[in-house]
Amino acid sequence: MSALTLTGLTIFLAYYCGRATLKLKLPSLIGYMLLGASIGLSGTGWFDEKVLQSLGFINEIALGFVAFSIGLELNFSSLRQLGKSIIIIILSESLVAFSVVLVAVYALTQDLALSLIFGAMAPASAPAGTVAVIQEFKAKGTLTKALYAVVGFDDGLAIIIFAFAASIARNLLIHESSGHDMPILPGLIVAAREILFSCLVGVTMGLILRQLTKMVKDERDMTILTFAAVLVASGISASFHLSLILTNIVVGLTLVNTQKHSIVSKISNQLSNIMPLLFVLFFSLAGAHLNVRALPSLGLIGIVYILGRSFGLVGGAWLGATVGRAEEKIKKYLGMGILSQAGVAIGLSLIVKHDFDQIASAHAREIGVAVITTITATSIIFEIIGPIMTKIALSRAGEIEI
Repeated sequence: MSALTLTGLTIFLAYYCGRATLKLKLPSLIGYMLLGASIGLSGTGWFDEKVLQSLGFINEIALGFVAFSIGLELNFSSLRQLGKSIIIIILSESLVAFSVVLVAVYALTQDLALSLIFGAMAPASAPAGTVAVIQEFKAKGTLTKALYAVVGFDDGLAIIIFAFAASIARNLLIHESSGHDMPILPGLIVAAREILFSCLVGVTMGLILRQLTKMVKDERDMTILTFAAVLVASGISASFHLSLILTNIVVGLTLVNTQKHSIVSKISNQLSNIMPLLFVLFFSLAGAHLNVRALPSLGLIGIVYILGRSFGLVGGAWLGATVGRAEEKIKKYLGMGILSQAGVAIGLSLIVKHDFDQIASAHAREIGVAVITTITATSIIFEIIGPIMTKIALSRAGEIEI
């Protein structure tokens, strides 16, 4: 069966699976992922590695639009209403999650290098799940805006934290195996360059899109130009190893803060018709990629990571909101809405395995294997419970109707 036929059948089946999970008062993306898992690598194998690889561009397109839609919600005037609290929350939830996981894993293993790496994985989030729930249930309110801001910016901070932690861990392992130290600065420069150039590409493409959309009046023409801009930004990010998510967030952020509100509204309205299809494809393929057989290998370290990350994000968000004097509902519920984790964390774990395999140390190779196995397994858990917790948080905050 061809990849196109499989994709078409998947959209049919995923649609009805999504409707079924909605009747159970669960986000439809849970149905999409369960379907994907049943016909993917962990199920019937209809979507094998070859087919999934050929459809990989769909994930990049979907993530690009998810990131762009987040950017469109980051209007500076709206963010100013949230005040400095949003910055404090982002710093707090990321740093507390890092610290809690680091301490918890170290208490379990007494392995500082391993603990640093797992700590560095904790702040990375998966914005697609959070955004899908917000858009599906048409959530509106201050918690919704805070969620957009947090999932939009915490991946940038996660990359910085990862650069520091991975450089220190690498230095420890190299010193352990050879007695020589390796400078930390190069790893930090690479992370800073990725963030800087991602922002630069995003601002440039956002300004280009602003000029192009000023020259047309028809909403459909604006959609075509927007689609092209997101694809170009995503393609440049992939080619130069930049952050696809951060680049497209900045495209949307630049557009919403430089373009007339009426034009941005037209673009948002058109996107609302495109996003449901992208979510069906993205989460079905995400489910097909999941290796559910990895769950038995989760082990004690995986359980510690899940509990430590969850406590760190929820507790850190509450602490940041309290210090920043945010609204009561943001204090109570924001942490519940940012638990999803997948692509960024798995990508970082692949970097760890690749880099640590180059170190002439059995210990380094063991860490690489442990990290990628555990993060893959825990991502399955977080991708299922994350959207459910987001819906609960938004419901309790009174920003969606049940």
